[in-house]
Amino acid sequence: MQNNDITVADLFAGIGGITLGLKRAGFKILWANEIDRDACKTYSTNFKHKLYECDIKSLNPKDLPRVNMIAGGFPCQAFSIAGYRKGFGDTRGTLFFEIMRLVDTIQPEYIFLENVKNLERHDKGNTFQVIIAELENRGYYVKHKVLNTCEYSEIPQNRERIYIIAFKNKNIYEAFEFPKKTTKRKTICELLDKVADDKFYYNKKTPFYQTLLKKITSHCTVYQWRRVYLRENKNNLCPTLTANMGMGGHNVPLILDSKGIRKLTPRECARLQGFPETYKLPTIANSALYKQFGNSVSVPVIEAVAKEIIKAIKKVS
Repeated sequence: MQNNDITVADLFAGIGGITLGLKRAGFKILWANEIDRDACKTYSTNFKHKLYECDIKSLNPKDLPRVNMIAGGFPCQAFSIAGYRKGFGDTRGTLFFEIMRLVDTIQPEYIFLENVKNLERHDKGNTFQVIIAELENRGYYVKHKVLNTCEYSEIPQNRERIYIIAFKNKNIYEAFEFPKKTTKRKTICELLDKVADDKFYYNKKTPFYQTLLKKITSHCTVYQWRRVYLRENKNNLCPTLTANMGMGGHNVPLILDSKGIRKLTPRECARLQGFPETYKLPTIANSALYKQFGNSVSVPVIEAVAKEIIKAIKKVS
């Protein structure tokens, strides 16, 4: 089987970060599913295959095209340190079992899942044990690893995520290895525009503007405003982009350029997730775009893991 013969369904597809990473590795995305209206607009602007714009619970697996792989970055708020950490006690946490419902009928050869690092430790590890057991009880062999974007791609973002890869074929499972760390890394300056539109800048009307003026002094450094204090990221990395950046005063990434102090633009956030310049941003509210990129995945890391899956398949075939 050639890698472009491996068909994929992308669940909780968001704006297509996993879709794009898998496509770059040579997989063929057959269909995707997403419930958020704005995310669907962004996804459809960039991809032409079938997108089921609905709640995953309404999908009937008997009506869906069969695929070789089911992929998905299932909602992470239930397990995130930034959330309330309710896990399977949160209805969003139960969406993992919706993936299993589709798996039971479609019977894919591969499963590719992504989630927050905290998933592994949630509820003293019990939540993660349930996930692994659900996969293994269906005959899958599972490997998992936490990868940081800045260590496994050229993107200078500190973003730790757990990747769970499941295989029906034991030989492919044994041949698969997660990608090795890379020493290549772009600088933050390479991903920033020299100046931005006026609406992204802070001014004297901003309540904490005087604090920003005193603290933000370095160019090519991403600062982070966290409600009541400012944190400078001195490691030349962008802090983890979050869904609530740009909405209110929490977790907002700030930079200093020749024009003043400002927020990152949505396009800069796209770059910091590894989306190419050719990726189109639809005409929707910037708050929605910030949320989408904060909820998305680092495309180059997805691609790197996907390429290792291809290598394992070729070793065995």
